[in-house]
Amino acid sequence: MRLYNTLTRSVEPLVLRDPGRLAMYVCGPTVQDAPHFGHARAEIVPDVLRRYLEWTGVEVFHVRNITDVDDKIIARADREGRDAAEVAERYGRLFTEQMARLGVLPPHVAPRATGHILEMIELIERLIANGAAYEAAGDVLFRVRSFDGYGKLSGRRVDELRSGARVEVDERKDDPLDFALWKAAKPGEPSWASPWGRGRPGWHIECSAMAGRYLGANFDLHGGGADLVFPHHENEIAQSEAATKEPFARHWLHNGMLTLRGEKMSKSVGNVVTLVDALDRYGADVIRFFFLAVSYRSPVDLSEERLAEAAAAIDRWQAFLRAAARLDVEPADAGPGATARQAFSAALEDDLGTPAAHAALFDLVSAGNAQLAAGDQAAAAVSRDALRELAGVLGYGLSDHSSTTDRVSPLVEALLELRDEARARKDFVTADAIRARLSAAGVVVEDSRDGARWHLS
Repeated sequence: MRLYNTLTRSVEPLVLRDPGRLAMYVCGPTVQDAPHFGHARAEIVPDVLRRYLEWTGVEVFHVRNITDVDDKIIARADREGRDAAEVAERYGRLFTEQMARLGVLPPHVAPRATGHILEMIELIERLIANGAAYEAAGDVLFRVRSFDGYGKLSGRRVDELRSGARVEVDERKDDPLDFALWKAAKPGEPSWASPWGRGRPGWHIECSAMAGRYLGANFDLHGGGADLVFPHHENEIAQSEAATKEPFARHWLHNGMLTLRGEKMSKSVGNVVTLVDALDRYGADVIRFFFLAVSYRSPVDLSEERLAEAAAAIDRWQAFLRAAARLDVEPADAGPGATARQAFSAALEDDLGTPAAHAALFDLVSAGNAQLAAGDQAAAAVSRDALRELAGVLGYGLSDHSSTTDRVSPLVEALLELRDEARARKDFVTADAIRARLSAAGVVVEDSRDGARWHLS
C-alpha cells in the first residue's frame, strides 16, 4: 500500500515495523465542547485505513488519545463554575457516543492525558538530563534549538520562525520559540506533584508520552488533521526524538480541513455545525460519503448541495439492495464482483483513493440493476453481496431493511389497501392521512401505474 507521508512529502510504500501489524496513533479530541462536523473527517480517514488493512489481513493496533486537561477545558470550567474534570468527562463521553453513531471503530486503547502524568514527568526528566529542556520558575520548557531536526515535518526553518514569530516576550525563556512541557500550577487549576512543584503538562508532551507508552519508538503511523502539523506534531517529534534518540513515527498521515464558506470550521471562529445535529439530520452514511467522495488530503467545503449529492448516492446504493434483498438463489460466478474487488483494492492501495473506490461500488450497482432487469438473479446476487462487503470496508452501514420489511409488510400492505379503498371513493383526506402516517413511521410510498410501491426510509 502506498500513502502520502507528510514527513517526506511524497507518496511512498507503507512499510511496517512488524510485518503484518500496523501500530497507529491518532490524535484525539480536546474535550472542552461537543464534537463538530469537522471532527468527523479526522476520525473517518484512519477508520477507513484500519478497516481496509484489516480486510486484507493486516492486524491493526489503534491508539487514539483524549486530551482531558488543557487551557480550553479549564477556561470553560471557569466560565460555567464547574470542575474541569466534570467538563472533560461530559464532553469525552459525548465524543465517544457520536463516534459510535458515525460508525467509527473504537480504538484498541483510548488513553486519557490525566491517566499518564507519570509517563510525562519521566519523559520531561529525560529531556532535562540531556540538555533539551530546562526549568524556569516552576515551568519546564523545551529548548527548540537543541534539536537539529526541528521543522522537518512542517518544512519550516527555525531561523525563519524566529524572525517571523509573533511571540509574547517571556524573560524566562532562553529563546522565544521554546515551548512548555510542564506548566506551574495556578490557583484553582488542576495540578499534580512533580520534581518542579505542582503543575500540569503541556499539550504536546501528552501525546508523546502516550504514544511512547503504547507503541514504543519508531511506530508505523501517526495521524491527525493538517492543522496539527505545526506546532503540535512538529513538537511531538522534537521532544520524543530528543529524549529517545530514535525516530518517533515512520509515516505521518494528515487529512485536509473542512471549511464552511471558505473558512476553517472552528469554535473560535463560531462557524460550527455540531456532529450531533449533522448525524440527526443526515445520518452516518451520508456524512461518511460526503468526506470519502474526495481525496482525504484535499480540503472540502461544507454545503447543502454536496450533502444532497451524498444522500442521493447512498439512496441509489440502498435502492439496489432493496431490489435485490429477497433474491433467494445461489450466487453465480464472481463476474462483476471480482472486477469490482480488484478496482476497489487498487483504489485504496493508491493513497487511500476513496473516490475511485466509490466508482467501483457504483459500477457494481449499475451491473446489479442491469442483471435484475435481465432476470439474471444469480448474477444480481453476486453484485448485491459484493456491494455489501465492499461498502462495509469503507465503514458504510448500508441496510436493505429486509428483515424489518418482512416483519412490517403485512401491516403496511393492509394500510395501503385501506388507502386504495379511500381513493376509490374519492376520500382523499383519509388517503392522504394514511400516507402521512406511514411517512412519519419511516415508510416511503411511491405511486406508479402499477399501484403503490413502498420501502423503508
